[in-house]
Amino acid sequence: MESYVPPPSSVPPPDFRLRMALPHGIPVHRTPLHPVNFLLRAACVDPNKYGIVHPEREFRFTYVQWAARILSLAFALRATPNWKEGDRCAVIAPNTPLILEAYNAVPAIGGIIVPCNIRNTKQEIEYVLNHSGATVILLDSAFAHLVDANNPGSSPDGRPRTVIVSNDTGRLSSANGLPDPYEHFLMRGRELWTQTQLDADAETARKGLPMERARRDWEHFTLPKDEEIPIVLSYTSGTTGRPKGVLTSARGSYLAAVSNVFEATLTTSSVYLWVLACFHAAGWCLTWAVNAAIATHYILRKVDNAAIWTALTDGGITHYAGAPTVQIGIVNHPTAKRLPQKVRVLVAASAPTAQLLGQMEALNLEPVHVYGLTETYGPSVRRYANPAWANLSVDARARLQARQGHAYLASDEVRVLRRPDPSKAGQGQKDDDDDHLVDVRSDGVEMGEIATRGNLAMLGYYNDTDATSKVVRGRSHAGSWFLTGDLAVRMPGGEVMILDRGKDIIISGGENISSLNVETELATHPAVMECCVVAAPHPRWQEVPHAFVVLKTSVSAVSEDELRKHCVSRMSKFAVPAKFEIIGELPKNSTGKILKAELRKQLLAAADKAKL
Repeated sequence: MESYVPPPSSVPPPDFRLRMALPHGIPVHRTPLHPVNFLLRAACVDPNKYGIVHPEREFRFTYVQWAARILSLAFALRATPNWKEGDRCAVIAPNTPLILEAYNAVPAIGGIIVPCNIRNTKQEIEYVLNHSGATVILLDSAFAHLVDANNPGSSPDGRPRTVIVSNDTGRLSSANGLPDPYEHFLMRGRELWTQTQLDADAETARKGLPMERARRDWEHFTLPKDEEIPIVLSYTSGTTGRPKGVLTSARGSYLAAVSNVFEATLTTSSVYLWVLACFHAAGWCLTWAVNAAIATHYILRKVDNAAIWTALTDGGITHYAGAPTVQIGIVNHPTAKRLPQKVRVLVAASAPTAQLLGQMEALNLEPVHVYGLTETYGPSVRRYANPAWANLSVDARARLQARQGHAYLASDEVRVLRRPDPSKAGQGQKDDDDDHLVDVRSDGVEMGEIATRGNLAMLGYYNDTDATSKVVRGRSHAGSWFLTGDLAVRMPGGEVMILDRGKDIIISGGENISSLNVETELATHPAVMECCVVAAPHPRWQEVPHAFVVLKTSVSAVSEDELRKHCVSRMSKFAVPAKFEIIGELPKNSTGKILKAELRKQLLAAADKAKL
């Protein structure tokens, strides 16, 4: 990368103006919150620091170069045919500079970015494009099979879609001489930027004003007066039906980024490794948090454990994020070794088991357990560690760390709510009245549903008021709350602990069984690498727990009886899985989340077949 020369689109002009224009009528005590400002501030504070490095493709940009490059993209996007403010720009790309650039350029021109899941089928991508109404598509060439670039169709309002293909070269032409369309698109944007500046120069001269007044650059774009303007439309995984489009705002994205800087302890010395998919929940808003900290983005196009360890050992990595299923692959890779530097790892989707926690700590990987959803800008709850835990066993620490914890810096209090006591019906309360949802006791026993509100709650589901009304409840003087669907308890210390997703709870003979609790205990068996527990049909008990188990590569076999004995010693008899099924791998979505619905389908199909 030492010999890399950025293309002209990424070369800053002299006296580069690094601020967006303010909307008319904004008072001196207020500037609209917008995450693009993090990029511009980083370019002002430390212009020659590398903001993004892409070792696989051998190119990188300093913050000031990157700000120039993103401004070129903004001009180019605004000039696409029929573009208007509020339009949607879809991005179909792995972790690349392209998608991180779009997260800044699209909102800067008043657009909404639609990050697409690259593991979706062509039909699923087409649904997202049609539902979102995307008029522009930024497409990585490795995923050209998902969109016909020559015949991309039209948006629902009849406007032809524009497709820009990127070869992810960082150069106008690759080594074999083939042009990179995205880089030429950026050059077109730079030409428009230059021409716009020349026009401003001429207008300034005509008015007889000092020429320094003509320099505008980023001031050709204006911050939105309304901070609540949507800037991201992220689609849920859709494991139980059509994916829903989650709208999030400029204000929420800004505050989520600030929260992540604090919660992850990002600093100007940090190097963030992109293991988490950038398209997932706007990359948990770390897309902007890294810029806010004036840290460095380190790009990996895919989750490759060998490449991850090369980055960890040679790239000065200090942070990354991912689900426990991803961590399992990382810590068990043959090249894994203890790192000289501590690396903070944001872990979500589920808590690390005692075994995984011990492995991570041995490698100098420090897990930070967080919880959130696409609807909450990614993480919005964190388990805060206690120094006193250092004297506990790994098993004891894992049990404490498994709790989801308390609300993020910029979020409102996280609550656990339940319906009112039915015995009080007729005393001014109705059992189905959402205004009377009440908090559970802080006893670690009474179960309710996790609810949140405030800065880190979505604007709503795009074009789906029915779906929004099902999860945003309570319209009393106390305000409305977003119900997550996650069942939990509140512990005596005030922290929240998830028992299960509402749809994943197992009800066996009238007993509620937390599949997460069973998985946590089963995973402590030394032969188990991963496991998943779901409900299986039962003629007497209606449902019973069924465990799917993936063994460690070093283990050839383990008996079902041994696994059962392990569980019997650690949980109530009714919670012990009725069956332990050894499989090669668990089905997962693109973010590493285990697809429990797929496993339930298999068990239902087997039960139906047995009846024949």
